[in-house]
Amino acid sequence: MKKLSLLILALGILPAVWAQPHEEAARDTTWKELYRESAPRINDLVHTKLDVKFDYSKSQMNGKAWITLAPHFYPTDSLTLDAKGMDIHKVAIVKGASSQPLKFDYDQWKLDIKLNKTYKGGEKYTIYIEYTAKPDEVKVQGSAAITDAKGLYFINPRGEEKDKPTQIWTQGETEATSVWCPTIDKPNQKTTNEISMTVPAKYVTLSNGKLAGQKNNGDGTRTDTWKMDLPHAPYLFFMGVGEYAIVKDTYKGKEVNYYVEKEYAPVARKIFGNTPEMMGFFSKVLGVEYPWVKYSQIVGRDYVSGAMENTTATLHQESAQQDARELLDGNAWESTIAHELFHQWFGDLVTCESWSNLSLNESFANYSETLWDEFKYGKDAGDAQNYGDMQGYIGSQSEKKNLVRFYYNDKEAMFDAVSYNKGGRILHMLRSYVGDSAFFKSLNLYLTNNKFKPAEAHQLRLAFEEVTGRDLNWFWNQWYFGAGHPKLTIDYIYDDNAKTVQVIVKQTQAGDKTFTLPIAIDVYNGAKKVRHDVWVKNKVDTFTFSYNSRPDLVNVDGNKTLLAEKKDNKTLENYIHQYKYAGGYLDRREAIDFASRNQDNPKALELMVLALKDKFHGLRSYAISKLDLKNETVRKQAEPVLTEIAQRDTKTTVRGSALTALAQYHDGAYKSLFTKSVNDSSYSVAGTALDALFKLDSAAAVAEAKRLAKYQAKNRLMESITNILVKSGDEASFDIIAKAFKDMPISQAKFNLLQPFCDFLTIVKDTKKVKEGVDLVVDFRDELAPYGAVPYVNGMLKNVINKKNAAFTAEADKARAKEQTDYINEKIEGGDKKGF
Repeated sequence: MKKLSLLILALGILPAVWAQPHEEAARDTTWKELYRESAPRINDLVHTKLDVKFDYSKSQMNGKAWITLAPHFYPTDSLTLDAKGMDIHKVAIVKGASSQPLKFDYDQWKLDIKLNKTYKGGEKYTIYIEYTAKPDEVKVQGSAAITDAKGLYFINPRGEEKDKPTQIWTQGETEATSVWCPTIDKPNQKTTNEISMTVPAKYVTLSNGKLAGQKNNGDGTRTDTWKMDLPHAPYLFFMGVGEYAIVKDTYKGKEVNYYVEKEYAPVARKIFGNTPEMMGFFSKVLGVEYPWVKYSQIVGRDYVSGAMENTTATLHQESAQQDARELLDGNAWESTIAHELFHQWFGDLVTCESWSNLSLNESFANYSETLWDEFKYGKDAGDAQNYGDMQGYIGSQSEKKNLVRFYYNDKEAMFDAVSYNKGGRILHMLRSYVGDSAFFKSLNLYLTNNKFKPAEAHQLRLAFEEVTGRDLNWFWNQWYFGAGHPKLTIDYIYDDNAKTVQVIVKQTQAGDKTFTLPIAIDVYNGAKKVRHDVWVKNKVDTFTFSYNSRPDLVNVDGNKTLLAEKKDNKTLENYIHQYKYAGGYLDRREAIDFASRNQDNPKALELMVLALKDKFHGLRSYAISKLDLKNETVRKQAEPVLTEIAQRDTKTTVRGSALTALAQYHDGAYKSLFTKSVNDSSYSVAGTALDALFKLDSAAAVAEAKRLAKYQAKNRLMESITNILVKSGDEASFDIIAKAFKDMPISQAKFNLLQPFCDFLTIVKDTKKVKEGVDLVVDFRDELAPYGAVPYVNGMLKNVINKKNAAFTAEADKARAKEQTDYINEKIEGGDKKGF
């Protein structure tokens, strides 16, 4: 799963709040003594057959289940199933064509069944259950990863929301399938399944496996039957229902389908169309062909997370649906598409044995984003993805958490920047250490040995040890079963008399832990490089290298694969050489960082200007963002390059960055460029141009914003339109602003708009509109509640109250002021109860 929380963390929303783990926030700390073992396997699931009908009026589901099981090893005369918040109507043992009622106890959580006899290990039996699932009545705590966990979701079931489609979708991870399907809801269970769904005939359905049959019932409904013939974990069961366009694709004769809302059918291939190529790439590098009968992807409204890798049927958040103009700026969802696809091997084919071992699912899916970018778009793109994810982990302040950890407050707490970002970076280091050939051969062995089974981290280690012939306990103990990361200070002492350079690597992280780090140190003379492979093992290590002439650069961690925070005490000349000759993404980024802190130095400025034309678009934008345009010399030297970039760069996002920079010149000569660019087909270019125009001519920008608001606008452009209308202080723009805020999914753009929107509410006099706006803020606050954002958003609402009270002192209508502020206070008090 690509967790919504990790998407938010990647966007930089409230990283300090997110860094406070659930465990630390919990008052009850008894969990610290509770070892989270793998769930005991008393009975094993073998096959699950469901026949379900949906009651849209009640948001309920009536189900019949035939569950085939067998005792794992020891004989047993009882069975316990997870079944959350259901009405259980009947439980029976199936005996041929008939059935025999069984005694059972049910506490709305667990269904304890007394079997008709004692069954031996491996002896199959089938239980029949009739039940009603009532997901809206189930009280299950969500998390920052999944905002709630009611398993089965009815979206606009009665069609009461005008602009929202009617849909049904399920979300099983971690243990929410048992809200709509009695099962043993643990990741170490595997079962085949068959699901028959009866739905209104106008809808299409999606589930695991192959569509085996469709039956028109003559009453306006249709029953679709889906069969999954290979075993997978219950949390990967899926049902999806709605009015979708199905855009068909193929991979080696297997169905590849994209279920999108009909308006997105023309661009579905631009969003998801790289999927077959991804399937081929992942199959090739792993040496394990895509293992399932088909692969479909579906988009769900109001989805509670980012995306979910249900076997053969991935569910995506509605943010995946981008229009043609959005896609000009790049497919923002492509890494998520790769992430969920890679789960079909790591998570679905081989599943973590327990949530403690979640790394075996999520670290791999996270790392697939780097692998795909590297393959499809080049090494710079892969390294940029890897670096961004590393910064996401470091920013999460999660140094105290092991990657594999057996003590946690709640299983949902495992879905964090350690299981995802840090785990992916650990795989990147492992790949660098053993080499590509051994790395992918080891993954092949792991997948082959454990296919259709649950696994734990040691099985991954054993696969790597078998392939490499090396004992890797030190690596697993340090990175998988240990916490933290190294913080390094690197110094250099050159002795031209002795013709030696000393490289001093000091580990400065808190505590007694010392990391063992195999690293490469590259010594450069001109373009010539000599590599030295060394091991850092102590708090302070010194490495001495001889030279004939003083090196132009000594580059520690030459591959730039180390998960670490580094203070690397190189000179400007070293960094200039690094940019030009070491040449990797991080080599160049580090050089840009150093030069940006020294822009008064002509050589540093020369490097900054050079970086504006970097071969990788991400570094071009980054260099633009680091320019000190308050420095007159920098302004003069950068201006012609920025002007050229703003008009001709091949990447729209870089053009947008250049327009933002040119806006800082406050030069009327650029007004025509900004005005022209406002109409660019790229949302990124149009939005940044509109902001730039506002700085030159606010009245013209407001007029443009009102004009553009009449047409479809998203992302950067909508953010700009809304911000400008807010700044204009025109209360007549409320409907435009409110709709824009409402329609935005959880994103950096919406978070950025939160403060301006609250400021706008302070000038709105219409009480009805104030309440509507406050409700939108509160809805967003509640969506962010699992991330600890309630106090932050409530603080903004309190500021609205304070400003209104100040404004209304001179107003005759004190009653209106009181009604508005009382309403806001009521919402604040309600939100405080939801915070944690």
